[in-house]
Amino acid sequence: MRLLITGGAGFIGSNLVRLAVAQGHTVLNLDCLTYAGNLLSLQDLAEHPNYSFAQVDIVDSEAVERTVADFQPEAVLHLAAESHVDRSIDGPGQFIQTNVLGTYNLLQASLGYWRSLSATAAERFRFLHVSTDEVYGSLGATGQFTETTPYDPHSPYSASKASSDHLARAWQDTYGLPVLVTNCSNNYGPYQFPEKLIPVVILKCLRGEKISVYGKGANIRDWLYVEDHCRALLTVVQRGTPGETYNIGGNNERTNLELVNTLCGLLDEFRACESGRPHAEKIEFVTDRPGHDMRYAIDASKIARELGWEPVEDFESGFRKTVQWYLDNTVWWEKILSGDYRLERLGGATVQGTTAE
Repeated sequence: MRLLITGGAGFIGSNLVRLAVAQGHTVLNLDCLTYAGNLLSLQDLAEHPNYSFAQVDIVDSEAVERTVADFQPEAVLHLAAESHVDRSIDGPGQFIQTNVLGTYNLLQASLGYWRSLSATAAERFRFLHVSTDEVYGSLGATGQFTETTPYDPHSPYSASKASSDHLARAWQDTYGLPVLVTNCSNNYGPYQFPEKLIPVVILKCLRGEKISVYGKGANIRDWLYVEDHCRALLTVVQRGTPGETYNIGGNNERTNLELVNTLCGLLDEFRACESGRPHAEKIEFVTDRPGHDMRYAIDASKIARELGWEPVEDFESGFRKTVQWYLDNTVWWEKILSGDYRLERLGGATVQGTTAE
């Protein structure tokens, strides 16, 4: 297929682009290259005949419309978004612009293009909107998010993603655009910008620095290896039913503290402290983040039942691969840390501390 992937220079996007090209698809990567967009993540594809790149901001409606019309995709996979909760606390306006207005622009451009297609091509076209489990809010000690769980976002980031989800579904219901929506649990793996919990912990260990954990580390997340997620997205766009939502989870619930201890243990094995002391001794607890949801858990039985997708990596195998990747790719993350970002805590508008999740 001819796939237009927005945000393809980001964490999930770059992994998706690489997998799509490997599967034989022709891909246009549309990305405006914000701080988290990194073409170094796709350096190996730079000369590939099935890969091309367009530096376009989805907030620019004319550029988006022109790019969609010129490329003539058979499917649009929309991943471009501001995605870091802490940054949304400090600067919510950018999240509204990109996640809400940008999604609107892409839906409008796709709708106009879809209407111009022949009946056969229009029947085949798909618009996949990629979202997050954070739109559902917070769970108690039991239960899981399903595709019918009511929305209850608690941060500027999750509110902006909830808004974009509603827009995507409205364009299906109102205009007939063949839209699919996916909501995934927390991703991890290669090429994740080092502002999120997992790469921060790994790099803090490697640099011999304190590892800050919000609150008591009791917040629970379901962890999904990024390549498993990307397989699911390509499965949904090729075999999913327009108008449907598919939740994608890793079946890997852990508290943040359990996760940090796991990463520290792997680094004890792969790259021990010069002092010989366990990396976990550097853990410190800091003031919690405002509006920090306690627990997320995804029920991914629908996509398993209807489309035959299940995660391949489990908690142990996925995190072992991830730690090894950061150890093997120091050039990639050292270039990021040589710029303005220094692993400092963001989202400090109302709290003090130095960490990220």
